[in-house]
Amino acid sequence: MNSPTSITTSELRQRWLDFWQAKQHAIIPSASVLPDNDPTALFINSGMHPLVPYLMGQPHPAGQRLANAQKCIRTIDIDEVGDATHLTCFEMLGNWSLGDFGPLEMIDFAFAFLTEELGLPLEKLAFSVFAGDVSVERDTAAAAQWASHGVAEARIAYLGVADNWWAKGDVGPCGPDTEIFYWTGAGPAPASFQQTHDDPHWVEIWNCVFMTFDRQADGSLQPLTQPNIDTGMGLERTVAVLNGQQSIYQTDGFTPILQHLTGLAQRSDLLDDVTADTADHHSLRVIADHLRSSCVLIADGVTPSNVDQGYILRRLVRRAIRHGRKLGIPTSFVGSIVPVVVGLLGGAYPELVAQAEHITRTLTTEEAQFAQALVKGEKEFHRLVGEIAGTEVSGGQAFYLYETYGFPLEITTELAAESQLTVDEQGFAEAFAAHQARSRAGSEAKFAGGLADDDPRTLQLHTATHLLHAALRKYLGEHVQQKGSNITPERLRFDFSHPEKLTPEQKQAVEQYVNDAIAADQPITHREMPTDEAFAAGALGFFGHKYGERVTVYDMGEWSVEICGGPHAASTGELGKFRIAKEKSSSKGVRRIRGVLE
Repeated sequence: MNSPTSITTSELRQRWLDFWQAKQHAIIPSASVLPDNDPTALFINSGMHPLVPYLMGQPHPAGQRLANAQKCIRTIDIDEVGDATHLTCFEMLGNWSLGDFGPLEMIDFAFAFLTEELGLPLEKLAFSVFAGDVSVERDTAAAAQWASHGVAEARIAYLGVADNWWAKGDVGPCGPDTEIFYWTGAGPAPASFQQTHDDPHWVEIWNCVFMTFDRQADGSLQPLTQPNIDTGMGLERTVAVLNGQQSIYQTDGFTPILQHLTGLAQRSDLLDDVTADTADHHSLRVIADHLRSSCVLIADGVTPSNVDQGYILRRLVRRAIRHGRKLGIPTSFVGSIVPVVVGLLGGAYPELVAQAEHITRTLTTEEAQFAQALVKGEKEFHRLVGEIAGTEVSGGQAFYLYETYGFPLEITTELAAESQLTVDEQGFAEAFAAHQARSRAGSEAKFAGGLADDDPRTLQLHTATHLLHAALRKYLGEHVQQKGSNITPERLRFDFSHPEKLTPEQKQAVEQYVNDAIAADQPITHREMPTDEAFAAGALGFFGHKYGERVTVYDMGEWSVEICGGPHAASTGELGKFRIAKEKSSSKGVRRIRGVLE
């Protein structure tokens, strides 16, 4: 691969932000990787995800032109991590027009960023636009706009729905997009992109979505009241492409992590070619990705557990430990990666700096617990051996050890050999594949919703969380802070900092506060204001790294005043009767309430 440029990860991120700021875009901070009151997703998995209410028409406090670098977590492909392109945690560079400029101006901006800001040669670029279908015309306007900048007609491909049409699902916002590709082959790029767009040396580096239509239940398309522009450029992938690197693990965003890990393993030879297709190189890349991702998750409030986000974190940490065992890395190593990751990402995401000690402590504790799980798993293995009539540990038994105790197949195989037994590895693979299919289906179902749920019951429960938060601070103390929230049309789930179980009297007082607020039928208003002014006025807000210069404050009079992205009910009287259905520990120092409206 030949490279016309050399750029670091931090340089590309900063150039992106500086460029859009000069184009009158407000630079907004990255949201937490934990969705804010969105039951359809475990994690933020795209740049547009936190902006859904604003893409749907709610005014954004920062204005109609926005840009940022957003931390994202994608878990569907965890088992693919370790190849050249898949990451669990990645950064998405994005910019948005919320009903402001349109597709043609976006193309002008994109061309300027690529050729002027980055200095990319036109002969290495190609572009795709929507070919049209029975409902929407061929996007000749986008093609003509690229051509107006000197792009050869042969480098503009017209592609169909599968390639150049974005939709959230069967109904809702959708529209054509234009994608930008960079030639990574050793020789000159082919003249015709239409004929060669499937060539793997053409690598997509940027996607610009023109969110134009609202698809109805009958399949018809209606123009969106607020058409938007939504673009995304994967930071790590683009840095690798622009530097002529074959793998994201060759970029400066990973090199220090790999150097640290190979030092622990005393395997400096693995750095000779980090892209090598060997088991040891694969393990090295898995550890680097998983521990980097784990640091980001913990900094945003995730703690290891056996459910939801906590389960993903636990899986990442324990998988990294297992691959560390393969490389011969001494035990108790995962916490040592924190200063390296903070050094790489802390400048862009200050929450990593602020939470460094907590991240180290969490990783170290999880590693110690996993060591205990391995001891329990070994005891369970020997119990199973006593039940085996033949000479083989079944695939189901091996998978049971993996799923229940996190026991890697290779450890089961080692123990089996010591007992003169073999392991049905094919049966294990089949059991694992079935589990993977179930997990993938569950993840896809989680992510399928795409845009936020505006069901009236969900809005009422969202409103109730604000009242619940205020009540908890009133009766438990001002140390109470929101640590997480998840809402479905059936119930709310609210995590908050508190060291001990609530007494029956405290629960009754909290319920009564919420129900008194409901009985007051307080109108709910919201207004945008500078962040400093919002805090000075007494508004609650505990996700400081998520807030830009301006915020939206939802006001429920004497009952609650809190920073939030919304939406909410029109008045507290719409909520019905609130009841705490369950209160329990979520993690150390964090309690969880499940509440319902009746």
